[in-house]
Amino acid sequence: MAKIKSAFFCQQCGYESPKWTGKCPSCGAWNSFVEEVIQREDKLTQIKGWEEESKEQRKAHKLDELVIQKEHRLLTPDSELNRVLGGGVVPGSVVLVAGEPGIGKSTLFLQCALQWNNITTLYVSGEESAQQIKMRADRVGANNPNMYLLTATDTNTLFQEVKKVRPQLLIIDSIQTLESPFVESGAGSVSQVRECAAELQQFAKTSNIPIFIIGHITKDGNIAGPKVLEHMVDTVLQFEGDRHYAYRILRTIKNRFGSTSELGIYEMVTTGMRPVSNPSEILLSQHDEPLSGIAIASTMEGARPLMIEVQALVTQAVYGTPQRTVSGLDLRRLQLLLAVLEKRGGFHFGTRDVFVNIAGGLKIEDPSIELAVVCSLLSSYEDKALPSNVCLVGEIGLSGEIRAVNRIDQRIAEADKLGMDVIFIPKANAKGLDKKNYKIEIKTVNKVEDVYKMLF
Repeated sequence: MAKIKSAFFCQQCGYESPKWTGKCPSCGAWNSFVEEVIQREDKLTQIKGWEEESKEQRKAHKLDELVIQKEHRLLTPDSELNRVLGGGVVPGSVVLVAGEPGIGKSTLFLQCALQWNNITTLYVSGEESAQQIKMRADRVGANNPNMYLLTATDTNTLFQEVKKVRPQLLIIDSIQTLESPFVESGAGSVSQVRECAAELQQFAKTSNIPIFIIGHITKDGNIAGPKVLEHMVDTVLQFEGDRHYAYRILRTIKNRFGSTSELGIYEMVTTGMRPVSNPSEILLSQHDEPLSGIAIASTMEGARPLMIEVQALVTQAVYGTPQRTVSGLDLRRLQLLLAVLEKRGGFHFGTRDVFVNIAGGLKIEDPSIELAVVCSLLSSYEDKALPSNVCLVGEIGLSGEIRAVNRIDQRIAEADKLGMDVIFIPKANAKGLDKKNYKIEIKTVNKVEDVYKMLF
């Protein structure tokens, strides 16, 4: 009889050690090693009968002899999910979706399974009872006669039901609740997550059935479990958003079948997650009268242009040290822009409190919104409102110059589509740009002083 072997695993990074150590040599965490018993027995072939590869395909081939087959994708009823996945679901792919608790991961994929009527779907839940899922399905309002529900945590039971149902799509909620009989440790441990993910990945590749796996995150915002979990799957999606706002962002972190620059936006409503096809109209507030400190910026989230509202408030400092508070923007970048305005423009922000906010709860890293941030600061400083039909694009250099940005054509087209009358762009972006193709008036600027003279 084979001897049962135990090993110690770091609960932070999954590092394996033959003995207990106080500090993990991989990630440096203290007291993170836990002993887990690994059952060294021959695994039963759980997914026998699903293998479609022949022995001929497993042989080595010359790269020149291989022929690329046309990629076939399954289009989901969710247009935003199709966009994020790169044009639909690839058969045999494994997609990992992670996000904060209560952000809507289970609701989104239950809704997707209910609306996909022509696909047989098996929804496996280890967190909720069948009655709870039925109540959520009734709230969503859709109905799919080809959807099956399984409340189980054992992978052996899971694959037995898969053989009976023979689904075309498998949804796992969640990977941290699954347990494999071949590993003697609790659900959610490093070895269990790694083993269950390996079994699901092997099943997806041999059966050509796509799998959506819902995962948890840690308090630091990282995906819970070993880092190898993200390496094993084909696509990693991050579900982001503030629970105080109705909008959610589905962002691609890794995608073997498409671009990682795509973005999906949803709105949380009483009937589930509603895809937002034109988020720019929602992110722009409608004001009855002009207000100072507000500027409209054109930014790129992945390959999608967005029109966002930048809000700034500049007041006289009450305390000795002026405050710098930002929401949705990098604080160090704001301090840099204030230093440029102090040095190059002669504006005295050193004695004033500065507050900057990106409306809608978005977090923007695109440097092209810096011109709009500067203009919103100047608008609040001068207490003079900017015209609501003006859009601003440009990156600010340390000498006060306005640097070129990428994809200027898409930014101008988005501003034109939303009814903007004027757009300010960097002078360097005007080369090769045909202004006759747009109804919007395009003004080129080279320095911050040029924008200040035109607007104020």
